[in-house]
Amino acid sequence: MHPFRAAAEAGDRDAIEAMLADDVVFTSPVAFKPYTGKTVTAAILRAVQRVFGGIRYVREISDGRDHALLFEATIGDLTISGCDFLRMNEEGRIAELTVMVRPLSAAKALAEAMAAEFDQVEREVRERTAAQTVD
Repeated sequence: MHPFRAAAEAGDRDAIEAMLADDVVFTSPVAFKPYTGKTVTAAILRAVQRVFGGIRYVREISDGRDHALLFEATIGDLTISGCDFLRMNEEGRIAELTVMVRPLSAAKALAEAMAAEFDQVEREVRERTAAQTVD
């Protein structure tokens, strides 16, 4: 079992964040522009954990540094199917994370739910960035 899968299914936010490279690139299924950096990616993934009901991985495909983790979850009363595509760097951290989801109705519900979370995501990014500046 891939460690990202284990952490996501366990809801272990700290473990997920520890797996991210500092310069990770996150490509969202509901945003046009990718997000770059550990702080913003971790904040988005925490929001996803608040939005998704019961994420469950159903299949893994691995080839060296590349991994595809197929999952199911719920958003409200809709079931969403998706895939987390991970590209690991030389240090074994996640350098790229691309998420794709289906069906369209669930993707729209995800977009709406994440839009409602984005003020919190931005607050978390500001707070963590300020704390890192002080350290």
